[in-house]
Amino acid sequence: MASTTVKFSASLSKTDPISVPVLIVGQEKHLSSLSYSAVKCKLEPRVNEQTFKSALSVLNPCPTDTCPLFLNTATLAAISNTHSRHNSSAQPHMLTKLINLNSAGYNECIVIVCERKDMFASGCAAARAFYDYCRKTKIYVGKLKEQKKATVTVTVEFIIIPDSNGDHKVEKEEIATLERIANAIKMTARIVDTPCNDMNVNHFLDEIRHVGSDLNINPTIISGEELKKKGLGGIYGVGRASSIGPALAVLSYTPPGATETIAWVGKGIVYDTGGLSIKGKSAMPGMKRDCAGAAAILGAFQAIVKSSFKQNLHAVFCLAENSIGPDSTRPDDIHTLYSGRTVEINNTDAEGRLVLSDGVVYASRDLNAKVILDMATLTGAQAISTGKYHAAVMSNSEQWEKNVVSAGLMSGDLTFPIVYCPELHFCEFSSSVADMKNSVADRSNATSSCAGLFIAAHLGFDTTNQWIHVDIAGPSHYGERATGYGVALLTALFAKYTNDLLLKNVSKHIE
Repeated sequence: MASTTVKFSASLSKTDPISVPVLIVGQEKHLSSLSYSAVKCKLEPRVNEQTFKSALSVLNPCPTDTCPLFLNTATLAAISNTHSRHNSSAQPHMLTKLINLNSAGYNECIVIVCERKDMFASGCAAARAFYDYCRKTKIYVGKLKEQKKATVTVTVEFIIIPDSNGDHKVEKEEIATLERIANAIKMTARIVDTPCNDMNVNHFLDEIRHVGSDLNINPTIISGEELKKKGLGGIYGVGRASSIGPALAVLSYTPPGATETIAWVGKGIVYDTGGLSIKGKSAMPGMKRDCAGAAAILGAFQAIVKSSFKQNLHAVFCLAENSIGPDSTRPDDIHTLYSGRTVEINNTDAEGRLVLSDGVVYASRDLNAKVILDMATLTGAQAISTGKYHAAVMSNSEQWEKNVVSAGLMSGDLTFPIVYCPELHFCEFSSSVADMKNSVADRSNATSSCAGLFIAAHLGFDTTNQWIHVDIAGPSHYGERATGYGVALLTALFAKYTNDLLLKNVSKHIE
């Protein structure tokens, strides 16, 4: 199958729809302000001014609408002008859907008409419409053959509607950053879409080494029995039954002059059977995606380090396959985690919090991080709490919680807060024989919040660290495809720590 390269441009190039199909897309109010002369370089000689104006006049998005301009190679697509306060003004999910539905499948051009503040979210939305992992085959004269890999180039071009200050100029540096982040989103989606037979712990470590090589960073890797020796009992206990052992890996970026230390900790369960508390036949398919948190952190780390990040940044990957075998963790087993606290296992399918607890404590104790963010496909209850589009965020810092929500609106990786109240909820983990159990007593009592609190408990509820937890179980995929969720969110959230022009502009809109 063809892999897709997504390129960006701040201006429109001259192309013929016959050879390069074009989709012109934007909110209705922005499209209606377009003159034919602004887009004729994409449409001539196939579409004249009268046809273009007629198409504009019949568009009635509710919430979207399309109108063909020439066969199926030139299309006008509109998005509704209105959005709720919990949605991005760019309406990125609608944009991704329109691009996906109207994609030609070969070299094509997408013209996005938007305001400058929506350029970042719109560009990221375009990247999410194209996938790199596919193992489909075709039949040729009765023979099954793997399709030859070809490269399709999608060029995303912008028409920026001037804001109140008349600002509509986009610098080449900003386009380069957007392209870099788009590639990171696609890499993240590729890793999450790849099944465990092609993306086990060792394969994931290779992905980390590849990013490290690109950034001239040597990863720190603790694996197998060494995890047990160092006291990383959460990661070790979850992954020890697999034929390929678990690992904790770290990429560290420490630029000169840095005054703050930040750590991102990702859940990288490359496959989750549920362990001995095994998932059912309908719940297990799709569990290749349980590494989405770690994949997002890998993509975001690569993108933001290349965007002139100014502070110390550590990416911590908690990698394991929650498998079944003679060495499986049993319900009733008690594990000692890296924090030194003991955990009675009452559900082996609540494994993500175990590996992340080791990861955040390692970030605090060994890496001296003061701002610690963990990202994970942690609970199925997240999609019930905040839905399939909004990740759940909780934090011991009110300001960071607000920042994550604002960053979600700016990036298109939407988020919404859930309850942070350890004094009411942590009692759910009460154990008679250990410091805590790993799963709640009452599954109808804020289970997503409780799962996050389990992780926070190992840092300590009185910690001076600023801790942020992002549960991405729902938005990490749409249907059977990964979305690359998290890359845009993290780069927007930490944009203020960069010297990058595009990201500095994004950071102005984040509280």
